[in-house]
Amino acid sequence: MDVNQYLEIFLDETREHLESLNAQILKLEQEPEDADTINEIFRAAHSLKGMAGTMGYKRMQALTHDMENVFSEIRNGTMKVNSNLVDTLFQCLDALEEYTANIQETADEGVNDNQQLIAQLNKYLKSQGSNQPAAEKAPESQVTVPEGPMEKWLDIKVGESERLVFSTAKAQGKNIYGITVCVQESCLLKAARAFLVYKAVEEKAEIIVCNPPANDIEDERFDLDFSLIVVADCELEEILKSARSVSEIEKVVGAPYGFEAVETVEAKEIREAETKPVVTSQPQTTPAKANNDKKPAGKPVVNRTVRVDIEKLDVLMNLVSELIIAKNSLVSASNAEGVSGNGVNEHIEYLESVTTNLHESVMKVRMVPIESVVSKFPRMIRDLSKKLDKKMELYMSGEETELDRTVVDEIGDPLMHLLRNSADHGLESAEVRIQRGKPEVGSIFLDAYQDGNNVVIEVRDDGNGIDVEAVKNKAIEREVITAEQADNMSEKDIINLLFHAGFSTAKTISDVSGRGVGLDVVKSKIESLSGEVEVKSKLGEGSTWIIRLPLTLAIIQALMVTVGGEKYAISLGSIQTLEDIAPSDIKLVQNREVIHLRGSVIPIIRLSEELDIESCKAPDENMTVVIVKKGDKLAGLVIDELMGQQEIVIKSLGKYISKCKIISGATILGDGEVALILDANALI
Repeated sequence: MDVNQYLEIFLDETREHLESLNAQILKLEQEPEDADTINEIFRAAHSLKGMAGTMGYKRMQALTHDMENVFSEIRNGTMKVNSNLVDTLFQCLDALEEYTANIQETADEGVNDNQQLIAQLNKYLKSQGSNQPAAEKAPESQVTVPEGPMEKWLDIKVGESERLVFSTAKAQGKNIYGITVCVQESCLLKAARAFLVYKAVEEKAEIIVCNPPANDIEDERFDLDFSLIVVADCELEEILKSARSVSEIEKVVGAPYGFEAVETVEAKEIREAETKPVVTSQPQTTPAKANNDKKPAGKPVVNRTVRVDIEKLDVLMNLVSELIIAKNSLVSASNAEGVSGNGVNEHIEYLESVTTNLHESVMKVRMVPIESVVSKFPRMIRDLSKKLDKKMELYMSGEETELDRTVVDEIGDPLMHLLRNSADHGLESAEVRIQRGKPEVGSIFLDAYQDGNNVVIEVRDDGNGIDVEAVKNKAIEREVITAEQADNMSEKDIINLLFHAGFSTAKTISDVSGRGVGLDVVKSKIESLSGEVEVKSKLGEGSTWIIRLPLTLAIIQALMVTVGGEKYAISLGSIQTLEDIAPSDIKLVQNREVIHLRGSVIPIIRLSEELDIESCKAPDENMTVVIVKKGDKLAGLVIDELMGQQEIVIKSLGKYISKCKIISGATILGDGEVALILDANALI
């Protein structure tokens, strides 16, 4: 069996189950008696084991099998949850994540058997007096048995050739049985399960007829059940036993099969009375041995899937159809003789409307909740609490906030750095907190919410806050700034020194922090995603780290401007206002040009100087200034001319001009010209 086609699904589903297990085991530690949590954990572990077995990953299957035994004992009430057990289970999840990473890279799970973890799990089982592995029965709530009679083999239309086979078999003293197999509703790989059932049944009997046909089953074109008519020398019970050796099979029903050409009503009643189906309950055991020793080819797997609601795809499909119609209309209109310019313009407006809707739909398809990233953080904070010997609690909100898939994939590391920073540098020890009249348990908050065309993620804590004097002294000691510069710097500027590469205020280097790698990574990563990071802090009360990210990185609304005859784009999201400024209104503060606008002093950036282009405007002409904002900072960009607002597609310039921070990309205009996109954040 070639399982390569299922590899993408397997990786997606495995990650989902591991995320679920991480969250649920953490919850179980807090509420050891919660039956719903225990059942959820059991289901996830059971599904993982079944999937690993089907794909032929024996080591992964062995580890999840022992984890499932432990969860089964917890569910039966014969084993109590304690901190040590939870630590071991988390180590098992780390091992499973390592297997998953190996499978993604090489389509092979690797050679680490994790015998130490398996021995530890078995030790817990034995200490509870449970030497026998628990019966692996799926909870009732997990499955739904299809409605209607299960004797579906009676509905199979049998042709002359099959009847001839049955007659010959009967003459030779063989048995003919009808069997219906019902797969669990929660089963992830129905076709693979059916394959394993086929394999198991064929060891005991010869399959003559299958309903639906084998091709349909292979392509998963069946509901939750399929029926077989088989010829065998053995008893029915043996065949049923083989079929139920496959996990994630809900029910197996069988009976002797009568194949008479015509039968009377009386004969039918007698037959039905004699052939009452044998219904077997399903003990879940390890999957039957299929040809799982064959590993998929060692081809790296890149996970590029996004799960999408089918309704969103329907809308997308309709809009694409509309787009083609609009295009054809436009071609017809331009080719038609005697058509006025207005006709073409109307079609172009319609085309624009459709493409805008299409863009919005594609954006919605690409959006995924940030929950997939933040779900691993409660576990991380638990581990840090033990490692740092501090009591702390993580509170999260807004996990359902959606972001572009490409952004979500990248923000995990920056958020992890900020949380570790709060845990290590932010929160004080329990003794210090009690002295300061704070609760013994420190609080870290992770909040996400949408704000216009941006998503804001805040990481805050109720710890010590940032000691500005300590940061200033450290910066002078490290020669990042001079003492003279430090005297002229605002509190905010000094706090921003924390983002300097290699800068750390930690007194000792540990495996949590102190190497000065972290906040500079956060800043560069967020800015590479066209976002920004801001810090607010109050000594003794805590700090807040604010990350602001764009909803999408693909298409933006931009203001098109010209500087020295060249066209440039500035993202509309960073623009506050447009001003017409007389040269006489420009003042000098500390040798820098500023303007005084509605009570604010705003520095001026002459784009012609930054871009090394000669301005087309005379020095005595009024200047057009675009006021842009980054956090609470404002700046005025002096341009030559405004062209207007336009929806632009961002094209990356790759590594060609990676040194030039003020250019964030390029776009192709309608006339085929290329315009560079200015990064207002970098300019400020």
